[in-house]
Amino acid sequence: MSTLGEGYVCAPYLHNHPSIELKEMWEKSKDVDDMYFVTATFSDECDAYFPTRSNHYILARFKNAIKMKKEIEKYKQDKHTFVFTMDGELFQRDTDGKLNFVSIYHLDYGQSDEDIKDVASVIARREKVRRAGLVHLDLSSNEDPKFEFPYKNLVVLEVSSDKSHQSDNKYCEKTRLDVSRKGITMTNIVSLSVLDKLK
Repeated sequence: MSTLGEGYVCAPYLHNHPSIELKEMWEKSKDVDDMYFVTATFSDECDAYFPTRSNHYILARFKNAIKMKKEIEKYKQDKHTFVFTMDGELFQRDTDGKLNFVSIYHLDYGQSDEDIKDVASVIARREKVRRAGLVHLDLSSNEDPKFEFPYKNLVVLEVSSDKSHQSDNKYCEKTRLDVSRKGITMTNIVSLSVLDKLK
C-alpha cells in the first residue's frame, strides 16, 4: 500500500459547478484509479451524525490522501463528502465481473489483532468480495456536524457481481452475520450501489 495513503472518497453529486468541476478534475487525475457514479443507502443510526447527506455520489479510489483532502476542501459543499483512508488491507483478489456494490461497516468495540484476523478470514471466504480493508473516516462540508462520528474502526467491502444491488446487499448482510458468529459486532453505516463507471 502507498505510504501517501490510499482510500476512497465519496463526494455528493448535486449537478452544480463544484460537483461537475470535481468530477472533471478526477477524470484527469493520476491520483484517482477508478471512479463511479453511485447511489447511497445510509443506516438509520447515521441520521444524527450525517444529517446533510445526498442520494447520489461520485465514488473514487485514490492513491494520495493528503492531496485528496486538499482537493475536497477546495470544492466543499453543503452536503458531506466522506473520505475513507486505508489503515490496512485485509485482502485483495481478482474476481470475475465488475464492481457493483460497496458496503462500509463499523466494528462496535476496540479491535484486537485476533479480531481483525477473524474478520479477514470470514470475508476471504466470500468469493464475490474482491477487496476488503480497514479505513478511518474524515468528513468535509460547509457545516460541521452536531455530533462527532464516534467509530474509528471501519471496514470496507468491494463486491464484484452482475447481480442486482438488492442481491449484493443480501450477500453483504450474510457476510456481516458470519462475522458476528465470531463474536464481533460489525454494523453497516452505508451501502453504495454502482450505477455507472466514470473512469
